[in-house]
Amino acid sequence: MTIVKQTLITILGTILVINSGFPVKAAELTSEREAQLVHMVKQDCGSCHGMTLKGGLGPTLLPKAMNKLPLEAIKSTILHGRPGTAMPEWKSILTEQEAMWISQQLQQGIESHDQSK
Repeated sequence: MTIVKQTLITILGTILVINSGFPVKAAELTSEREAQLVHMVKQDCGSCHGMTLKGGLGPTLLPKAMNKLPLEAIKSTILHGRPGTAMPEWKSILTEQEAMWISQQLQQGIESHDQSK
């Protein structure tokens, strides 16, 4: 077989596996990226939700409130924002995996992952 045929077969095989419904696990976030995300939440999100995340222009992001919401709803709000409100979409700078990680941390309490302390 030529290299071109082998490459095409490999590409087609990969497409079939991805489209067949088998879950593809994304790479884990590095501790450096996690630290960047914590900083982003505290600074960027904190500018509207309060620097301690207790609320401000936006609602509280503390675990007591976040645990009332499904993770998917939190992730969707992070990625797509809330039309008609000050909540912007973050999908241009965050992956779905990162938005899910942030959602989980908000439910657990983002302070537990703050490595600057």
